[in-house]
Amino acid sequence: MSKFADPPGFAEWEATLPVSFLRDPIWRTPAYRFSMWLADLARKDFDRLYADRGSRNNAEQLLRAVEAISSNLAEGYSRSTGAERARYYDYALATTRESRDWYFKARDVLGMDVMEQRHAVLERIIRILSAVVPRERSARPRIRRRNPRDQQEG
Repeated sequence: MSKFADPPGFAEWEATLPVSFLRDPIWRTPAYRFSMWLADLARKDFDRLYADRGSRNNAEQLLRAVEAISSNLAEGYSRSTGAERARYYDYALATTRESRDWYFKARDVLGMDVMEQRHAVLERIIRILSAVVPRERSARPRIRRRNPRDQQEG
C-alpha cells in the first residue's frame, strides 16, 4: 500500500475493521492508519494505567493525546488548501510528540517493552508528518482547469 511497512500486529488489527472504513481514501495515508491503530492500543494501556492510582492523570492525558493524532489528521485531510492541511497535520505532529512523552512517563506501569513498541509507531508517524507538513505548507492552491468545450463562444 505504501513505502512504509506496517508495524508488527497491525495487519491482524486491520483485518477486524469494517470494509466501509477501509475504503475511505484517508486510509491510504500511513500516518492516519498507524494513529488509528495506536489509539486502540492506547485504550488498553489506559486501563492498565488507570488501575494504578498514581498514574490516573497520566492515563487520561495519554489517551487524549493519542486519540488527537488521528482526529487532527482526519480534519486536515479534508481541507482544501495545503496551508490548511499543514496546520492540522502540524497539530497531529505536536500531539504525536506529546503522546511519546506520556508513554515515556508511563513506562514504569506499562513496562519498557510496551513503551518501546508504542514509541516505534509514534516515531514512524513523526517521520511521515515531518516530511508531509513542509510539503503541504509549500503546496500551491489547486486551480481547477476549465475544459475548452465548457466555454461558450460569445
